[in-house]
Amino acid sequence: MSTMTESQPGTQTALSQLDQLKKMTKVVADTGDFDTLKQYAPQDATTNPSLILKAAQMPGYKNLVEKAITDMRKNGASGKALVSQIMDYLLVLFGMEILKVVPGRVSTETDANLSFDTEALINKAHRFIELYKQNGISRERVLIKIASTWEGIKAAEALQKEGINCNLTLLFSLPQAVACADAKVTLISPFVGRIMDWYKAKEKKDFAPAEDPGVLSVKEIYLYYKKFGYQTEVMGASFRNKGEILELAGCDALTISPPLLAELKSSNEPMPRKLVPQAAKDSNIERLQLDEKKFRWLFNENAMATEKTAEGIRLFNADAVKLEEFISRQIQP
Repeated sequence: MSTMTESQPGTQTALSQLDQLKKMTKVVADTGDFDTLKQYAPQDATTNPSLILKAAQMPGYKNLVEKAITDMRKNGASGKALVSQIMDYLLVLFGMEILKVVPGRVSTETDANLSFDTEALINKAHRFIELYKQNGISRERVLIKIASTWEGIKAAEALQKEGINCNLTLLFSLPQAVACADAKVTLISPFVGRIMDWYKAKEKKDFAPAEDPGVLSVKEIYLYYKKFGYQTEVMGASFRNKGEILELAGCDALTISPPLLAELKSSNEPMPRKLVPQAAKDSNIERLQLDEKKFRWLFNENAMATEKTAEGIRLFNADAVKLEEFISRQIQP
């Protein structure tokens, strides 16, 4: 693949690694700061409670917090019910602003404390979709983000049948990925960096990008999906360094933080494609047959996946609680 492009007659300029990546992979920005989005022109954007908490406390977004409070107060709710309504609306307001910048989709995350309640997750997704609809945003531009628990995957399966697209997050293992694909979810977000964090702490060593356990996990999932013709998109997430991204060039999508987007944009080094669908055809992969019992057993047997999924849910919930507290302070008379 050429990394050169014409700028003026008789001259050539090397494409940045970010532009090279965009030619083979959908680039998604992992941020709640939509001013940052404009610099990197991603196709889609993802958010999570931690990112929204950070953004909501920035002076530049005070107007969104105030709008969420003002509009939801009109519904007559008070106390915890009002805070909950404001939280939901604030996530949607951030999503709406992001969609003014990106041409594709935004992922809006369900409450982490609902991760083991299928019915509650479905109801929350309906609430988000209705709020977007009331503000002129069609469901096609929204991905409902749900943790990859068995209950979360079942919720996503039901939502997909309604035409509500889902992004299954906090995904650390092949059984989670296979269950998501069997449920026909739109997209999964396997967490590269957090897998590497676990192995780095356990084995007390650093990993070269090509041997990074998180990178290897995404490659395994990618090849499995392509081997068996699944339509679910694989979007690598949670990167710790640029090397991990380079190793996954060619993945369906990658969601990347602003600092790493900046690194990619500032480099003109060649970026060869590492993942190609054709490689799956010759791979010796056995199909994994899953029901709930098999899923729970295989998940339980994977200490890293079990620990990192639980930890991720706890961390996202902790930041959601902080966001609730922040909003509560704003609505006090």
